[in-house]
Amino acid sequence: MKTIVLSPKQQTEKLPGILWIHGGGYMLGMASMVHFSCGKLLAQRYGAVVLSPAYTLAFRSPYPTALHDCYAALEYMWDHADELGIDRNKIIVGGESAGGGLTAALCLYARDKGRIKVAMHLPLYPMLDCYDTESSRANKGRVWNTRRNHWGWKNYLGELYGKDVPKYASPAREVDYSDLPYCYTFVCDGEPFLDETIAYVENLRKDGVEADIDIYEGNVHAFDMLRFWTKEAKEAKEKLSQIYKAHIDLI
Repeated sequence: MKTIVLSPKQQTEKLPGILWIHGGGYMLGMASMVHFSCGKLLAQRYGAVVLSPAYTLAFRSPYPTALHDCYAALEYMWDHADELGIDRNKIIVGGESAGGGLTAALCLYARDKGRIKVAMHLPLYPMLDCYDTESSRANKGRVWNTRRNHWGWKNYLGELYGKDVPKYASPAREVDYSDLPYCYTFVCDGEPFLDETIAYVENLRKDGVEADIDIYEGNVHAFDMLRFWTKEAKEAKEKLSQIYKAHIDLI
C-alpha cells in the first residue's frame, strides 16, 4: 500500500505522528489530498510527521479492507517510530468525512486490540452512521447529500448493507466508547453528518471520554477544504489548531 510521508527537512527531535486519512465517501479520494488537509496544517504549524495511506477504495474491495489498510499504516507508524522520528506517546489519528469515519473506526479497533495507544483523534465531519439520521435523511446539501451518502455506504458495506452492521464498519453502532482518546471535531449545521457527529461526541462524553465539537453555519460538506477562503473555514482551522496545540502540550 502506498503511503505518503511528510516530515520536516531538518528534524532534531522526536515529533508527534499524525496518521491522516483522506475522505471521499469510501469510494473516492486519494492519499495526496493530505496536501490540502488540516493534518498538513497542524504539522506545518507545530511540527509533526504525517502519514497518509492510500487505503483500498470500496469499489475495489468493500469493508473491512480500508480499515485493515489504515491499521497497517498505524502499525507501520508505531513499529518504525524511531526511524520516522515519531514520539510514540503522541500518536494522533485524524481525517475528514469518510476519513473521519475511518478515524473513529480505527481508534475503536486499536483500543480493542490493545497494542497501539492513540493519544488524540480528530474525526472531522465524520461519516459514521450507515443508517439515516434526521440530518442525513432528505439532505440536499452541497458536495454530499442523501443520495450520495446511500451510494457510499452501499458500496462500502457490500453484502452487509441493510443488515446487522459491525461497529468497525459504522462506528455509530458501538455501545461502549470508553477508553478512547481525546476527540475534537467540527461540522456544518446544514450538512448530512451533523447529527451523527453530535451523537458521537455525546456518546464519548457519556462514557467518560473528553470530547469537543464546534458547529459552523453552512451546508457545504468539507467546507474547510473546498471553501478555504471563507470566514467559517478560517475559524474552523484556527480553532482546531489551538485545541490541538493545547492538548498535545499536555501529553
